[in-house]
Amino acid sequence: MPNTMSTQDLVHVLLVSYPAQGHVNPLLKLGNLLASTGLLVTFSTTEGAANFMRKASKNIDEPTPVGDGMIRFEFFDDGLGGNNEDPRRADLDFYTAHLELHGREAVTRIVKKHEEQGRPVACLINNPFIPWVSDVAETLNIRNAVLWVQSCASFSAYYHFHNKLAQFPSESDPEIDVQLPSMPLLKHDEVPSFLHPETPFPALAKAILGQFAMLSKTFCVLVETFQELESEIIDYMSKYCLIKPIGPLFKNPKSSNSSVQGDFMKADDCMDFLNSKEPATVVYISFGSIVYINQEQINEIAYGLLNSGVSFLWVLRKPTLLGPAVVLPENFLEKIGDKGKVVNWCAQKEVLEHPSVAYFVTHCGWNSTLETITSGVPVVAFPAWGDQVTNAKYLVDVFEVGVRLGRGKQTEKSGVSRDRIEKCLREAIGPKAEEMKKNALKWKKAAEEAVAEGGSSDRNLKDFVDKIKNVSK
Repeated sequence: MPNTMSTQDLVHVLLVSYPAQGHVNPLLKLGNLLASTGLLVTFSTTEGAANFMRKASKNIDEPTPVGDGMIRFEFFDDGLGGNNEDPRRADLDFYTAHLELHGREAVTRIVKKHEEQGRPVACLINNPFIPWVSDVAETLNIRNAVLWVQSCASFSAYYHFHNKLAQFPSESDPEIDVQLPSMPLLKHDEVPSFLHPETPFPALAKAILGQFAMLSKTFCVLVETFQELESEIIDYMSKYCLIKPIGPLFKNPKSSNSSVQGDFMKADDCMDFLNSKEPATVVYISFGSIVYINQEQINEIAYGLLNSGVSFLWVLRKPTLLGPAVVLPENFLEKIGDKGKVVNWCAQKEVLEHPSVAYFVTHCGWNSTLETITSGVPVVAFPAWGDQVTNAKYLVDVFEVGVRLGRGKQTEKSGVSRDRIEKCLREAIGPKAEEMKKNALKWKKAAEEAVAEGGSSDRNLKDFVDKIKNVSK
């Protein structure tokens, strides 16, 4: 950045993230993009999340030039300090309310401090689960935008539920199927599970639906998708609110080339293993940063892999607050030899882009969904809860890039046997494989065109930035 440029010369935006990996990463990618256009970006989340980020990443505590702008971090105390082992963090009813109580005050304080220092905030941007940020923005008379980090299809489901525009599963009729405009029929177990009366995470359901109660306070919804992927539902939902698809954010070179990243865990080295394998021969398995798989299911997956004879890279995370530690079956590593590798975490984008990877066994979180189809890699869908069950429906039946292994809650209750897993792994490299790969490569090309100069996502992002700069004037 030129020495003549000071932060006071740049239009200032404040990004506030829910403290989870799947929320921090896309919002920080957006922050990098906004900074590259000449904005001053302050990224804020809790000190607990910051401690994870400091262990895994560089450039967290120092302002960093990005393109024509700058990105900096400013973390706040959620009332539990930086202790990520505090069991109260796993009590989502407690933590969601606790985060709002302390977050409202902290974000207000940050905004007022910058105004006093000559860096007024022109726009406050948040992601789902912290709808109170929109309320803070209105109170402070600042424009608010939301980065929706799920699909536009999921956005539509929540919107129709909140506004009572369609029938959804209820206590009296829990297995009702749902038909929404411009979407395929969703079976009851393909509807986002937060919208079910028996959802195991009612606090998160309340939080995410709270964002829809705040939509009137939000001037724009930025969606981590791209027009060509969900064109019908984007066009339909645009009748109700200003929707701007700007993704895939990680695919945009202005974001992915930045040195400012937000990983919570250091990636293990997987490249030597992948380099040693033939093209399209490795199964990549990961269930994201949150989903918990119990010990019995881990055993079935392990033996399904062993019996299938495929080469694999398996991300098996260390214990989290959501469940006890799990272990591999006795002598499993000795039996697989050099056919498989088990790691705690990996650089997923780089893994999916490696030529040796044939397909991805995934929980179908939206970040993983976008990363796999825009890398041209087919999937084996193993969703757990939330929007994952809806994403699995789209991956298999709409995008046509995968086969289904699980059905969310039903799968969790009964489990998936090693025989079913073995059969599914073989099916994914069977006759269907060529067609699924062809479809995945089609979406990869469309994603690259969307984020390229003049593409649909690129135009939407530029339009959003122009609005922010004009407001500041």
